[in-house]
Amino acid sequence: MSTEGHRSSLANGGRAPEDAVGLETLRIMEEARRYNSWQYQRIAPYVGSRVCEIGAGIGNMSELLLRAPRDRLVLTDRDSGYLQILRRRFAAKAHVAVEQLELPDSHAADRFQGYGLDTIVALNVIEHVQDDLGALRTIRTLIPSGGRFIMLVPALPVLHGTLDQELGHFRRYTSSVLRDRLAQAGFLVQRVFYFNIVGALGWWFNARVLRRPHLAAVQVRCFDALVPFLQVEDHFKLPFGQSVISIATRV
Repeated sequence: MSTEGHRSSLANGGRAPEDAVGLETLRIMEEARRYNSWQYQRIAPYVGSRVCEIGAGIGNMSELLLRAPRDRLVLTDRDSGYLQILRRRFAAKAHVAVEQLELPDSHAADRFQGYGLDTIVALNVIEHVQDDLGALRTIRTLIPSGGRFIMLVPALPVLHGTLDQELGHFRRYTSSVLRDRLAQAGFLVQRVFYFNIVGALGWWFNARVLRRPHLAAVQVRCFDALVPFLQVEDHFKLPFGQSVISIATRV
């Protein structure tokens, strides 16, 4: 579904998501197809066949998760407006289910156990949850021992600024803090690495220097055009990045 398609679905009786800034950001990022694909490529080798995407929003990453054959894809969000968008967008996919989930939730395992999940994906989600440790403990209950959890969160507290405030980010993470949180929640950390070093510099300039309240669509388009060149970072261990990605399994 295109950006216009999202707007049309809401105009036809759908409920708009409560987070207007987040919705507009997701619409802008929907057009950053090279960047989204790059992000997906970094996690794709770790994604299984029965997957749950937490905080799916309007489905930007969900579309990419469906590139590979999946036995089941469960999409969740806490906002009923996003859930309506997801149900419309993936109505033709019989193996895609949409469920409401707000983290933390001590009863979530009972509702999700029937899906037989082997992988949980949470991209740009946990930073929106005040009780991040409680959220991670809930996620742990959704997969069996050996099940995989893939997470991407904003990196480096020093980058926290106006963009984070407007998007409702409670925090940004270092790789060491992320490792500690996962271990406390009962995960075995396999790999943690920074992602998008150039984006970190752009975020710092916009959020800390210019103090902009939202992403500029023209900047995102320019950045997206550069992605084929920026992907050279995949061959190196980065000292920092805009985001930090973790791969972990349930103990």
